[in-house]
Amino acid sequence: MISMPLLDVEIVLSDCERVQPRWASQLADAAAEIFATAPGRTWVRLRELPEDQYAENGMQQPGTVCPVFVSILKAERPDDQQFQSEILGLTRAFARILGRPEENVHLLYLPPGKGRVSFGGKRVT
Repeated sequence: MISMPLLDVEIVLSDCERVQPRWASQLADAAAEIFATAPGRTWVRLRELPEDQYAENGMQQPGTVCPVFVSILKAERPDDQQFQSEILGLTRAFARILGRPEENVHLLYLPPGKGRVSFGGKRVT
């Protein structure tokens, strides 16, 4: 079986913020620890979203909310206990690394990739 997970992280940045050089590797290391994956088996793609390209209805003040959105693709969905543990661990670690309140870190688990995803021409089984 090919190991996963793959995390797409999109962070809303205020005008004065910049993505820090080590954020992607710090996020990958934190996620790998939470998922208990071997080196090179947890992948993070970090993207920035300028604040002027993000909105929440009814919010008028720029800079008041700069959330983080994380999409998580794993081969299989964890059981309920592991799922809750991952949610708490990822939320706390990502908030700490990215300097955001935990309530501004949002996770989206995608449908399991097993049988429908391939990496390097090898199907995840």
